[in-house]
Amino acid sequence: MPIVVNGAICKCAFGTNPSALFVAPGTIFASGLPVAHISDFVPMLNIKPFGNCITLSNPVVAAATAAKLGTLTPMPCIPIIPAPWTSAKPSLSGILHSTCKCMCVYGGVIQIINPGQVSVL
Repeated sequence: MPIVVNGAICKCAFGTNPSALFVAPGTIFASGLPVAHISDFVPMLNIKPFGNCITLSNPVVAAATAAKLGTLTPMPCIPIIPAPWTSAKPSLSGILHSTCKCMCVYGGVIQIINPGQVSVL
């Protein structure tokens, strides 16, 4: 399974656009890029916004939709991720791999759609 590096492309189930993962340079590199760790889940630093949010579980989207008399009104995504990336397949030393996922508090599942390289551990 491919490991994830800086610039990997992520997607949220409730976001309108993909977003690139930011990984600060560390001690492990793959394909010349910093390797991501399961602790790289900090909103707005590691995980950037996904365009607009489209879930009514987001209070801002719910309020905007109510103001438009029930017409779904997407609002800017501001991810809130309270816990690290997880996977059913354990990783070597917490290295993030392509099957890992994390959750936004509004219910969006965030997953890797392009790990940024194809090397395997």
